[in-house]
Amino acid sequence: MSITAKIDGVAVTTQANVYFDGKCVSHGIQFADGTKKSVGVILPAALTFNTGAPEIMEGVAGQCRVRLKGSDGKPGEWQTYGAGESFSVPGNSSFDIEVAGEPYHYICHFG
Repeated sequence: MSITAKIDGVAVTTQANVYFDGKCVSHGIQFADGTKKSVGVILPAALTFNTGAPEIMEGVAGQCRVRLKGSDGKPGEWQTYGAGESFSVPGNSSFDIEVAGEPYHYICHFG
């Protein structure tokens, strides 16, 4: 679906892959220069995400705790992130994320 919009002053050319499962709403967007981001909200819930490409998740509002899973599949230590903070997720990995209270709003950059 094509849209006319601007994010950070840059025109967005396409929006696709709207994902909603009752706990997470995510909109995949592509900028004119080919850069891709995901903008979304995770409602209070506990979720596991699997990612193919490396990602950087930036908190816009709310708070969450995250634990990355190692190559052996075992989860690491919980880390807490809030608005204005970010965390990196390596490619071909999995992570657990928990949100309590207010929804967690995020912008995800794909590397």
